[in-house]
Amino acid sequence: MTHPQDPAYRGQQYPPQQGYQEQYAEQYEPYADQYADQYADQHPAPYADQQVPAQAGWFDAAGATRLAEPPPAPAPAADATRPLPEAPPEAKPAPKKPGRDRYLDLLRTTALVRVVVYHLFGWAWLSVVFPSMGVMFALAGSLMARSLSRPALSVIRGRVRRLLPPLWAFGAVVLTMLFLAGWNPGKDPDLGGTWGWATLFNYLVPIGAPTYPWHIGADGGLLDATWPAQAAGPLWYLRAYLWFVIASPLLLWAFRRVPWATLLAPLALAAVIGTGLVTIPGETGNAVTDFAVYGSCWVLGFAHHEGLLATIPRYLAVSCSALVMAFGLWWASGHLGPDGWDLNDIPLAQATWSFGFVVILLQYSPSWQQLPGRLAKWDKVITLSNNRAVTIYLWHNMLIMATVPLIDLAYSLPFMGDERWSGALDSTYTLWMFVLVWPLIALSIVGVGWIEDLAAKRPPRLWPDGSRKSRAGSGGKGTRRA
Repeated sequence: MTHPQDPAYRGQQYPPQQGYQEQYAEQYEPYADQYADQYADQHPAPYADQQVPAQAGWFDAAGATRLAEPPPAPAPAADATRPLPEAPPEAKPAPKKPGRDRYLDLLRTTALVRVVVYHLFGWAWLSVVFPSMGVMFALAGSLMARSLSRPALSVIRGRVRRLLPPLWAFGAVVLTMLFLAGWNPGKDPDLGGTWGWATLFNYLVPIGAPTYPWHIGADGGLLDATWPAQAAGPLWYLRAYLWFVIASPLLLWAFRRVPWATLLAPLALAAVIGTGLVTIPGETGNAVTDFAVYGSCWVLGFAHHEGLLATIPRYLAVSCSALVMAFGLWWASGHLGPDGWDLNDIPLAQATWSFGFVVILLQYSPSWQQLPGRLAKWDKVITLSNNRAVTIYLWHNMLIMATVPLIDLAYSLPFMGDERWSGALDSTYTLWMFVLVWPLIALSIVGVGWIEDLAAKRPPRLWPDGSRKSRAGSGGKGTRRA
């Protein structure tokens, strides 16, 4: 008996076989003509001449031995004219939900803490270790650049709306205290008259630094006689912030066309002012100086958001920044102010040091969605401070002064008659101020911090630290710069 795949059967009907007639014919009929030539090339010798092991199963070519199973069908060849089926597209990962950059939040919290510590202890070297104001302006610039994907007018209006109500609450308290202490803006020795009253408008909209008396009351009073300067002095930041916000659409437009010129122009202006080539007196001079010193930091926020910093090799960015910072320290060494190495008194040194410092911080920006490792335990503190950054900045100097009468109460304790105890309190007085100011800041967050939520058109929250309960809402030492 001849095997069905013998060359003699090519192109013919398969002969019936015992128990396999229909199944075997249906299986091999489609391939008989298609693979005849190919199979002949692979097996030139007759299939019947090949040695087949004797097994139980199907009959061999001679009909004497049964095979274990029927011979396998030849694999179909690929049809060049027939397109292969397309592979299913790979599933793309779901896009991440936009959220806060926790690295930037960490920088903002660090800057706020450094501002409080600086105003409490007055350590000049803190302005070198961490230039807080340059960092804060850079972070604000980055957020502003992101917001300007929307219409510019609505963005400016939203930023101003968030800024003013907290300022109004602070101004209401400060002005009430000043008026009760007998201050009359119309008789102010520096301004006086109608203009003195007109400058109170800056407590409503800080287009200029709010006016205040340098001394009021007596040195032996509840508060130090210089408390107005200490309380209202930090308000220069709100004035500078407001003007940067208003100028941001134009600055971003210029940055996208001539990025390097826009980035470095404020530094050039700082060099002109800082070297004394041009002197601008009065409040206008202060405003221009602030723009020159911190303008490049604000535009660095644009560069961070727009991706310009990412295009610069890290080694090059860090090397150039180090040179700029070295120049700032060199300039400061020859122009030390009354407080020594306090860069806040040396505009050109502050501008260059802050610029280089911020470049390095943003160059290494890891864009955390969550705080890593040990930093995670500070998550609630960082969230709270970022949600109440304006409140903390506005009130911290007032609260530092409020610690003084509280600590003075300790001198009335019976055992404080002993010089050892009173001397111990004297030597640790500032440390106790540091300890007490943080609970007072917490009270200010609870007491007036919710105004920031109302200004942002959010439900008011007493303690917005990111916990589930807070997310749900409640339902219903001097005037030196940091």
